[in-house]
Amino acid sequence: MTDSTADFETAASKGQPVLNSPAKVLTASLVGTTIEFFDFYVYATAAVLVFPALFFPNSDPMTALLASFATFSIAFFARPLGAVVFGHFGDRIGRKATLVAALLTMGISTVVIGLLPTYEQIGVVAPLLLALCRFGQGFGLGGEWGGAVLMATENAPEGKKNWYGMFPQLGAPVGLFLSSGLFWILLQFMPQETLLSWGWRIPFVASLVLIIVGLWVRLSITETPDFQKAIENEERVAVPVIELFAKHKVSIVLGTFVALATFVLFYISTAYLLSYNVKVVKIPFTDALAIQIWGSIVFGIFIPIAGLSAERFGRREVLIATTLAIAAFSFLVPVLMVANEARILGFVTLGMALMGMTYGLIGTALAAPFPTRVRYTGSSITFNFAGIFGASLAPYIATWLQANHGIAYVGYYLCAAALITLLCIFASARGKV
Repeated sequence: MTDSTADFETAASKGQPVLNSPAKVLTASLVGTTIEFFDFYVYATAAVLVFPALFFPNSDPMTALLASFATFSIAFFARPLGAVVFGHFGDRIGRKATLVAALLTMGISTVVIGLLPTYEQIGVVAPLLLALCRFGQGFGLGGEWGGAVLMATENAPEGKKNWYGMFPQLGAPVGLFLSSGLFWILLQFMPQETLLSWGWRIPFVASLVLIIVGLWVRLSITETPDFQKAIENEERVAVPVIELFAKHKVSIVLGTFVALATFVLFYISTAYLLSYNVKVVKIPFTDALAIQIWGSIVFGIFIPIAGLSAERFGRREVLIATTLAIAAFSFLVPVLMVANEARILGFVTLGMALMGMTYGLIGTALAAPFPTRVRYTGSSITFNFAGIFGASLAPYIATWLQANHGIAYVGYYLCAAALITLLCIFASARGKV
């Protein structure tokens, strides 16, 4: 394959920037994140449904679930490392090649999970291998997200960055819909014993098909105009992460906590809620998955609404209003999360609508403070630091709070995250969020 950087240096030297069509840009950014998040959420579903029994069978049910959620959290600690490594190459050699490498890393890790022996077969080595593969998933996603957002926003026409920037964000609800839907189908047509025996492997191995599609789409695009200009103007730096932490520390810190409420809300409304519905409310797993599928639809509907609203009213203003709404919503947690499917459906509908409004804008917001030469690294690290503080332990913390202090404390946890996010939005300079 031709070296993409050399191609774009040649094009730039001739004054002929290589441009992608809007359809190609938006498809490439959406397809890639859909695959990445499908892989990521397949694990989240399996962490509730099958991993406690298959990889932690010698523990009581609650301890096994917490151990499963602990392996779930490993990916979030791997994501910043992936952000540094892939961000370095994304800012040095280009967005396209780096996105292909990130997709392969995530995809291979996911397929291998589907081939792992269980605890019954190889003992304690099984959960260790599961943790290693989960690390690989996080490492790949750490490099995927930032590049996908930049592929969209750096190709956006003037005045359309919020609209273009929401397209890669749609990959999250689409991936959630596909992963939940696939497990729902398996449960409809497969006995529980068969699912635990081998059926659980199907979603992981099926990811191979999506990887092939994603690679075909990714390899058909060219570099972004912003990166081509960085090559032409010799703006690239030798080690982007060093410049990032030397000159943009405040943007990293503020961006991390601007995204805090987004992550806490999402993982309370998905991984934790799925576990709560099955283990506490005793909803059949197929019904719990159906609720999650509905949530993914609501989530997906409100992402483009967020993009349109930001173009009309301003990104900062929409983020402030949404964060205030999340804080207010947190007080409804003990009212809605009771043994009543209608109320839980109301919780999911409101929570995922708010999630769409904040998540649809967070990609563009986190990329905005950074210049092109460190933007891949900066946006990726910020997003993934937010994942550590807001997402990695959210299911674990919410489960522990609910078990030891009651469901109201899960709401207080969400409210605290929203208030921290609100303070950081106000502390950020206008135009930098």
